[in-house]
Amino acid sequence: MRKRAGNAAPAGKGYFYGSSNTTLSDTQYERLRDAIISMDMPPGTAISEKKIALEQGISRTPIREAIMRLHREKLVEVVAKSGTFVARIPVSALPEALIARRALEGMTVKSAAKCAKRSHVLELYAVIERQREMAELGNIKGFHAADENFHELIARIGKLSGLWQLVQQVKLQVDRFRVLTLPEEGRMAMVVEEHTAIVDAINAGDEAMACQKMEAHLSGLQHHFPHWIEQRPAYFIHDIDLDDMAQI
Repeated sequence: MRKRAGNAAPAGKGYFYGSSNTTLSDTQYERLRDAIISMDMPPGTAISEKKIALEQGISRTPIREAIMRLHREKLVEVVAKSGTFVARIPVSALPEALIARRALEGMTVKSAAKCAKRSHVLELYAVIERQREMAELGNIKGFHAADENFHELIARIGKLSGLWQLVQQVKLQVDRFRVLTLPEEGRMAMVVEEHTAIVDAINAGDEAMACQKMEAHLSGLQHHFPHWIEQRPAYFIHDIDLDDMAQI
């Protein structure tokens, strides 16, 4: 069992509590970031340093440091004389992030198809089964966590874990959008089918097919852009017209 760091807040008492060996600033950053990515804190949600500090019995300094990190990642907006808010999603960032992710993960899945052993394939199928269970339960958080595990595992099998770190940097805004789409009827089941097709290609050692299936999987999200941008206009920065959006 890991020991709680001496300066860490006790676990289990409120949303932003954490128990780890990281600094208080790191803990606040991870908690806030997870809440923003999961859309538990949707765009426009106010973030109060004072409120969080009072809830946890800590100073505002680590919270402020965490917020500034999130601001640099464009996940938080600091508005003079108004306050701090969860940032809206720039529409222009979505196609660009998908293009970058598709390029990077095309390489990881190709390498995985070349390097995968039987044990790796079984591990991937096990993650898919976990996703199927989460889909049946309607557990969006659990489904998303398993999805992250799936794509990270492919990079690791392909001996390209560093590329997964790059993917994580470019897909922040896409992750938030993607969470919006998961409650759609049949959406999670479709992802499970797409993941299964990817692993089938990896299992066959078919590098070209693995790339093709990954490309189709990642590109499909763009078809959901118009619907959700129209349904949740306040969540987005409408910095480009949808008709001018790059088609990937």
